[in-house]
Amino acid sequence: MPETINRLDGALLCKFLRGGCSYLGEHKEEVNALNVFPVPDGDTGINMYLTVSSAAEKLPASGEGLSVGKVAGDFSMGTLMGARGNSGVILSQIFRGLAVSMNGQESLDALGFAAALQKGVDLSYKSVMKPVEGTILTVFREYAAAAEEAARAGADIVDMLLHAAQAGEESLARTPEILPVLKEAGVVDAGGKGILVFLAGALASLTGEYIQPAPVAKPAEAGKAAPVLTGAAACDSEIEFAFCTQLLIHGENLPLETIREHLSQTPPGDSLLVVGDENIIKIHFHNNQPWKVLEYCSQFGSLHDIIIDNMRDQHHETQISAAEAAAAEAAAAESAARPAEPLAPCGVIAVCSGQEMIDLYQELGAVVISGGQTMNPSAEDLLRAIDECPAEEIVILPNNSNIILAADQAKQLAEKPVEVVRSKFVTQGISAMMGFDSEQSAEKNRHAMESAAAATVNGELTYAVRDTKCNGFEIKDQDVLALLQGDIVDCGPELAPMLLSLVGKMAEASSQPELLSLFYGNDMQEDEAEALSQQVQEAFPELDVELRPGGQPLYYFLVSLE
Repeated sequence: MPETINRLDGALLCKFLRGGCSYLGEHKEEVNALNVFPVPDGDTGINMYLTVSSAAEKLPASGEGLSVGKVAGDFSMGTLMGARGNSGVILSQIFRGLAVSMNGQESLDALGFAAALQKGVDLSYKSVMKPVEGTILTVFREYAAAAEEAARAGADIVDMLLHAAQAGEESLARTPEILPVLKEAGVVDAGGKGILVFLAGALASLTGEYIQPAPVAKPAEAGKAAPVLTGAAACDSEIEFAFCTQLLIHGENLPLETIREHLSQTPPGDSLLVVGDENIIKIHFHNNQPWKVLEYCSQFGSLHDIIIDNMRDQHHETQISAAEAAAAEAAAAESAARPAEPLAPCGVIAVCSGQEMIDLYQELGAVVISGGQTMNPSAEDLLRAIDECPAEEIVILPNNSNIILAADQAKQLAEKPVEVVRSKFVTQGISAMMGFDSEQSAEKNRHAMESAAAATVNGELTYAVRDTKCNGFEIKDQDVLALLQGDIVDCGPELAPMLLSLVGKMAEASSQPELLSLFYGNDMQEDEAEALSQQVQEAFPELDVELRPGGQPLYYFLVSLE
């Protein structure tokens, strides 16, 4: 075990980041268990782990010979694109702060590392509209402040991080005193715990206590279903542009918009993605002249991680015959000669799960990303959908409070104009679709869709995954939970009484209740759902009750009242 580390180089930073990622992977379920709501979608630990694991895959094996600026920049870009859930987005901004502070530096002393941590604090606070204390923001802020205090007192990097870790744990222990909802549930903040778990593993890897970290799992191996793009955007197309060109530009005052504008015009191509900031830009571009892309980009800074893949070679496992090649070439020429289908002025990307619910959104005109509870799509998933959606402008329906920040991040990174309707429920998104007009701009659609969504009262019926206290309720494991606008309003052992209780509270919350829609989940039989629907109709004869299959996991019913 090294007694001191006076400077952090690229190799040590790689070890630091890999150690943190692996340790968080091993302890993600402990973080999940701290979610305040005892519903079966507590996934803070998983979201944080998937965010950093997608970035760890981009790190070199050892980092030998690399600068801290290079390593931090690559890791930051990985978290930026892989961010999942609100906790993952905040985490990505912490690492973006580190990358901004470390940019252009070969190595760092303790004071430099402390300054980088503080930059992470600054950007993470700016990433949320209304920062809430008693969360990951508070814990990391007090961690970074302690690190700076120790560094100014002359501590080396290891002692600085040990001092910061102690302050972080003390900060985490105080979170229930800051947020009453944590105190009632008897837990500390899950996001704060997650960042400290990451930093503990990172520090242990530096000191030699964590020499053989567990392998970084792919998202699918970590128990998360990969988001599936369905609808118009899922259709394959002829490979017109053969080369997938990817690279990073490192430099100062990089003109992101200028580069994006130029590459959108020359050379010809598609699937253009230009993201980053003034110090590092990532480019992804399908075209037939990758050398022109490299030549143009080289004038702005140094090029790194250049990858040029021939997608036609990848697409075909074996060589096609000369006759087949000629036929394909002729077909491509004929296709190119036909006028391209005009893009719709505006399209919608909606996040939901359950085949019947997906079908409904598609019928309403949306392109769907399969996801939601326990399956939060990343910013990169949303960007891919934006790029592939056949419309000039896009409206995103996150349909989950834990996806809104990732949608905001995708909006900032997207090439197309994008607006986010801040829908928190799948049923709310369905109401929002009633206000959508594909001939209007994304901004006008956002206003119309938000007005339509506001007219709906939304409810959910699910089950508890542990004993706890929440919203004044003594909740037992496996109790049925009634949620109104995301808040627990009743709980009990039987499904029917909780459904009737929920509908009653929804009716009280609605100014003119008329149509009640019940979407039953994939674990409920149709005859059981019909019997429960009939009980609702008898108890509330003034309502027009509509029963539909939703196919959603984890939730017995999704309910809307308008």
